[in-house]
Amino acid sequence: MNDINPKPSPKQMPVLFVGHGNPMYAIEKNDYSDTWRSLGETLPKPRAILCISAHWETHGIKVTAMPQPKTIHDFGGFPQALFDVHYPAKGSPELASEIIQHIKSHPIEPDMHWGLDHGCWSVLRCLYPQADVPIVQLSLDRTLSPDDHYALAKDLLFLRTQGVMIVGSGNMVHNLRLVEWENKGGAPWAITANDILKALIVDDNHPALIDYTNLGKDVQLAINSAEHYLPMLYILALKQAKETISFFNDSLEMGSLSMTSFFIDEK
Repeated sequence: MNDINPKPSPKQMPVLFVGHGNPMYAIEKNDYSDTWRSLGETLPKPRAILCISAHWETHGIKVTAMPQPKTIHDFGGFPQALFDVHYPAKGSPELASEIIQHIKSHPIEPDMHWGLDHGCWSVLRCLYPQADVPIVQLSLDRTLSPDDHYALAKDLLFLRTQGVMIVGSGNMVHNLRLVEWENKGGAPWAITANDILKALIVDDNHPALIDYTNLGKDVQLAINSAEHYLPMLYILALKQAKETISFFNDSLEMGSLSMTSFFIDEK
């Protein structure tokens, strides 16, 4: 693999929250995957990626530490072509060790069994199709509160100055119980919830976003379980003064799913 970085690395790597949506977007050509590919062409190439995916929940915090993570097909009912996808990015035991040694607020265990779930590889294979950036995943500890997750994310800030790009993958609005398969947009409640969350993001009102259970009925429908929402809190926690938020793929689909995504970077 080519180790030459085609773009100069900034003093501090940008961070991304990506609405990953339907796993089929990983192999389909559509507006979402096209945007991921275009973004990958403009972002600096990191020395490694730390991904926090909605699809890896554990008791306790774990970080993948194998040299060659497997591609996990953690879904069902899709065409065989999706199960045939293999994203051969390397892992980084060194980065896993750095994280374990640096984080003192919580014990973190190295994991040799997980790999790259579809919340991770479906997006990253579009951002970096050559699979030439090592990837480590950090799990979502079910026992932590949203405030705990946010505080843990703050401890990861050191990675941004070491060439590591941190990517959160989930969906701001995600309620599969209320999916409207023929709806090409969002249900009224989902549009309202998405607008509320976006406004709070723009205002840097992180306390309100952490305390999302008090944001009204529409937001409660949007976040009927937190695993797709929490990766966004990790990325917001990493925002520094004078950094800007840029939204992309800002749309809703199937009534109850928001693809709204953003990256945070220096002005």
